[in-house]
Amino acid sequence: MNESHRITVDPEIMGGRPCIRGLRIRVKDVLELLASGATQEEILADYPYLEAADITAVLQFAALQSDHPVLRAA
Repeated sequence: MNESHRITVDPEIMGGRPCIRGLRIRVKDVLELLASGATQEEILADYPYLEAADITAVLQFAALQSDHPVLRAA
C-alpha cells in the first residue's frame, strides 16, 4: 500500500524538510532511529503520535529518493 500521502513538505514546518503528517518529526529522524537499530515497536512507543503506516511511509519515501539513474562520465 502506498503511504506517500503521509509525508508532507511545508516551508513553515521544520524548514521545509519532509515530515510525517505535518508533525514536527522529520523523515530523517525516523530513518536515523531505524539505522541505529531501533525497532518499529520502540519508535512507536517513544513517539505515541506516530502510527505504523508512518514508518512505512518513511521507508517508501527513502526508497524513492534513492531510485535515480547513475550517469558515468567517460
